[in-house]
Amino acid sequence: MRRAFALSLLVVCPTALAACGTTTSTAGFKGTEHDVAQTIANLQSDITSGEQKKVCENDLAAAVVTRLGGQKRCESAVKDQVAEIDNTELEVRSVKVSGATASASVKSTYQGKKQLRNVSLAKEGGKWKIASIQ
Repeated sequence: MRRAFALSLLVVCPTALAACGTTTSTAGFKGTEHDVAQTIANLQSDITSGEQKKVCENDLAAAVVTRLGGQKRCESAVKDQVAEIDNTELEVRSVKVSGATASASVKSTYQGKKQLRNVSLAKEGGKWKIASIQ
């Protein structure tokens, strides 16, 4: 379960060396929708920079970190999966907000195929955090 979630998380997040200059655009979103899109952009940036600690502390919901086995295991799972990621691009296509939860449709390329994934987010301590990826 831990490894499966980490893999699904990283399928959405481009991290290969060729993607270092790539950023997720949040320009098309305003207000709370922009904040949600920015969370996904921050996740991409932290993974691209090799900042596993930031991913687990700042980008993922507490329940996700717990499911991955706590802070240190979360960092380890993220690090292990980053090593397996191909060069992909990330695009936040749409964002829907409902109170303290949100969902975003995110387009990425994995193994040469473009895919849309649904990213669920939850507001924790005033910040949006990734709760799940389907």
